[in-house]
Amino acid sequence: MTFTQALLGFAAVAAVLTVIPGLDTTLVLRSALVRGNGYAVATALGIGTGALIWGAAAAVGAAALLAASEVAYRVVTLGGAVYLVYLGVMLIVKSFRTHGLEVEGTAGEAISKWRGFLTGVWTNLLNPKIGAFYLATIPQFVPAGVSPLGMGLLLAGVHDLLAVAWFALIIAGASYARRWLANARALRVVDRVAGVTLVGFGVKLALPGH
Repeated sequence: MTFTQALLGFAAVAAVLTVIPGLDTTLVLRSALVRGNGYAVATALGIGTGALIWGAAAAVGAAALLAASEVAYRVVTLGGAVYLVYLGVMLIVKSFRTHGLEVEGTAGEAISKWRGFLTGVWTNLLNPKIGAFYLATIPQFVPAGVSPLGMGLLLAGVHDLLAVAWFALIIAGASYARRWLANARALRVVDRVAGVTLVGFGVKLALPGH
């Protein structure tokens, strides 16, 4: 397998994974609808950063160790499940309050974006399925004579670029839809739907065999 073939082959696999509706898409969509484009972009960047970390871990074997140890895998899985359920419950609880539902402006924007970035990072890192995906694919796309770590980061970067393009479409669509959703009642519904979705992802992640 040549270097070019490896890049194109991995890109094809990653593209399919990217467009399948999942947790990352839910987080970015909810962020764009409720918090605005800046927060959504920060969340997307956090998700991408988490993917790069997983890619490096898979390339140097950390993800292999995680996959080999059932106890370690379950600990990370349960930690991620608890985190997702926590995020979902917090969204549902906040949706019943009368404040904090408007799309954010410039006040506290830097802090808010940083929070969005960290949410994206931790959500991605606490999902061992991302590590399992990289573990299953990256070794197959490392040509002979190429640094595994360098190739792992490059392939994770390719995945990030595809995700950025996908998230950009989501954010643009949400920005258009927000013209009709920018009211307290609609935003409460968005938060409740997103919260239930996150709780569902968390529960599914915690179930044995997932």
